[in-house]
Amino acid sequence: MTLQELSLDHLWTLAGFAPNESQRKAIEYIDGPLYLPAGPGSGKTRVLLWRTLNLIVFHGIAPEEIYLSTFTEKAARQLREGLRAYLGLVTAQTGQPFDIAKMYVGTVHSLCQRLLLDRRFYQDRQRGRAPSLLDDLDQYFHVFQQKRWQDLVQRLNLGEDPNQTINRLFDPSRSSSSRHKAATNAIALFNRISEECLESRALRRRVSDPILAALVEMYERYLATLHVDGQPPLTDFSMLQQHALNVLNSYHDSCGVFKHVIVDEYQDTNTIQERIFFRLAAGHKNICVVGDDDQALYRFRGATVENFVQFPERCKRLLGATPRAIPLATNYRSRRRIVDFYTDFITRCDWRRSGTKGGAYRVATKEVRAHSTDQAPSVVATSCDKQEDAFAEIATLVKQLIEAGKVQDPNQIAFLFPSLKSTVVKKAQAALEARGLRVYAPRANTFLDVEESVALFGVFLHIFDRPARGHNGGVDYDDFFKWIAHADTVGEQLIKHDPLLRQFVADRRVELETAADDYTKLMDVVTRKGWDTQAPYDITSMKRALRDATGLSPAGKRLFDSAHFEKIVRQRAAQGRPFSLGYMLTSATSIDWNVLDLFYRLCGFKRFQGMFDLAERGEDEGPICNMGLISQYLARFVDNYGSVIRASLLIDGGFRNMLFMSFLFALYRRGEAEYESAEDPFPKGRIPFLTIHQAKGLEFPVVVLGNPRKKEGVQAIERLLHDYIDRDGEPLDRMGKFDAMRTFYVALSRAKNLLIIADFKGAGSQGPTCEPFFSMLKENACPRIPQLHLSDVPAATIDERETPGAYSYTADYMLYKKCPRQYMIFRKYGFVASRSQTMMFGSLVHRTLDDLHQYLISQRSAAVA
Repeated sequence: MTLQELSLDHLWTLAGFAPNESQRKAIEYIDGPLYLPAGPGSGKTRVLLWRTLNLIVFHGIAPEEIYLSTFTEKAARQLREGLRAYLGLVTAQTGQPFDIAKMYVGTVHSLCQRLLLDRRFYQDRQRGRAPSLLDDLDQYFHVFQQKRWQDLVQRLNLGEDPNQTINRLFDPSRSSSSRHKAATNAIALFNRISEECLESRALRRRVSDPILAALVEMYERYLATLHVDGQPPLTDFSMLQQHALNVLNSYHDSCGVFKHVIVDEYQDTNTIQERIFFRLAAGHKNICVVGDDDQALYRFRGATVENFVQFPERCKRLLGATPRAIPLATNYRSRRRIVDFYTDFITRCDWRRSGTKGGAYRVATKEVRAHSTDQAPSVVATSCDKQEDAFAEIATLVKQLIEAGKVQDPNQIAFLFPSLKSTVVKKAQAALEARGLRVYAPRANTFLDVEESVALFGVFLHIFDRPARGHNGGVDYDDFFKWIAHADTVGEQLIKHDPLLRQFVADRRVELETAADDYTKLMDVVTRKGWDTQAPYDITSMKRALRDATGLSPAGKRLFDSAHFEKIVRQRAAQGRPFSLGYMLTSATSIDWNVLDLFYRLCGFKRFQGMFDLAERGEDEGPICNMGLISQYLARFVDNYGSVIRASLLIDGGFRNMLFMSFLFALYRRGEAEYESAEDPFPKGRIPFLTIHQAKGLEFPVVVLGNPRKKEGVQAIERLLHDYIDRDGEPLDRMGKFDAMRTFYVALSRAKNLLIIADFKGAGSQGPTCEPFFSMLKENACPRIPQLHLSDVPAATIDERETPGAYSYTADYMLYKKCPRQYMIFRKYGFVASRSQTMMFGSLVHRTLDDLHQYLISQRSAAVA
């Protein structure tokens, strides 16, 4: 079959996809702006993929002329893999290959990084330079570092206690001197100023509050810390987008590089992202946005749902074109009564605009409807007032569902909460565990509290020793040292009952003590000789004195006895690039493993090896998933604090304090990373506990809304900057209500077969039941659990992925063939490898040749002009 003979209908038949009328129209519409309000479960990912395929295969648009952005890395991977798979169908039918390697598919931030290096956005086609990116945790450490924080706050008229002054601005009802809270608050302000494209000097002139004005000046100082002479420039996520927008605005042809701009989850975009998208689309005016304002959850990150709600008006104003609106309103995910319930829920809020403008703060044209015609009960609520009784009732039903085969694994039942920081969560967990059901909730409280973290870091404490406790501290500080004491006890018990582990720990301690002692002895020689550690290492005059230092261990002598290393030293000296004496001392005494290497060595011992065995047998994946998260945290420590354990840091507990008191204590204080963990696995054999934010974009056969209560407050950052943001946005006094409605709408729409709502009274439940839940449950909008018959609940299946996956011969097949367990660890459970790989020589050669090629193109173009 030739490409000319192929049709979309034929490909849809091959893929088993039967689009409805709205989906078909969206896929086939290719000229001009397109507006796709999409309800939950409406197949928007498939629509985006098929629309992109349609552009490439049937309309001759090159992949590199398409910009396809989404919100998370997980969604971006699905788009890339799905597109490769669908284009593979075309290749199989026609023999025509397609290469999407140069296509822009990813998150906004990843595409901004790529844009900064793309020659197409520079006048002379020279390669741009992207700054080093600080992610959320990196940014926190950058600001929180004590000396830098002092530099940021000094001479800003923030009073005797700048931390308390900053914290009181954000929360006048509380008094806190915590530097951690102050840094967190300041970062939130910095990011919002950047995201809203507010010019700091102009903002300072407008601000009437002197404390807020001081913080705006602090923001300017913060930006200065990202650019230090002689060092590569740094940027955070917010400023990265500023850099990208500046590049686009400085090159007049940037608006014509992409013929089609497609943006998923548009309701989660912020001001600067909107400007980037409209700038990219200004040339061809082909911008397609997909989203659901009812699922807009990221106001705290600067997302402005008005970008989506008002897209038609903004499109007319900025592009001079009226978008085609095609609502995707048919829900293929949930049973009918679930769809009816959450549709009734969201429409019980007053979304009308106040004043004379008219309209609404919500897109009302979706009119979500269920594809299912099933009329059997699929939404139930508890019948008990007391929290303990309500969760006992839920736990009993959950056990019955599992035993009756209504789910194939407990991980198909999800408990969703507005926050995992409440006593309600503990009571729900206790009720399930009382019935022998295991829970997976690593983000409840703090990740360091899970058994696997306590056990692993407990052993770490016996290798590196416990950090010394200072005299000053706060509640977090006291709680952290309680955690250290507990972990130390657990580690002691593990070592006591495992002779091999006991010997391993003893050997590591000797290794660390020997390295520290060797460094001290070498420094004694340096001091006695009057040498400068910054001076070049003179092998002729220094080697023998250092090698023969009194009491130096064989390990300490090894480097000085190495003929190979001596050759390198002499070569460097002859080239005028000698090693410093300090470098030699560090190299001679550094440990040849880091904390991530240590993690993997410990995984071979009985306590930790058993976790891998449980996962491999399919009995319980919870422990191995937690171990994967630990490896990610330790990799972050290695990236931020260095991959080498230097002996100089082992003296006086420097490395120990860096690991426990700087890094782990910061993680402990930051607490539950509920907004950063959307890609956490859902291990077999365990019932996942998630925040509603984490559940966005997911679906489960059974969903339990564990707490239909949420405080309807407004975040401090909204209150502080609302008057200085020139946008026709939602009013402050209605933001809390709108955000609560959207949060619960997301929770309710995750369920496929059964939705269970915990309806109870009592303390610790974050206030009264949220409206309209209170009215709906009072009106008996759904039956109670005792009225539910298990026969009304269909059995869940393991659904095929909505989009096909793509697998690599080398990264998947070959790795699995080499070692199935290694494949399981690194590919399935997200473990981070302990040794980084160097860049291949071929990649360097390719880039150099490409630089020369692009330079010649630039020169030839200039000559023609």
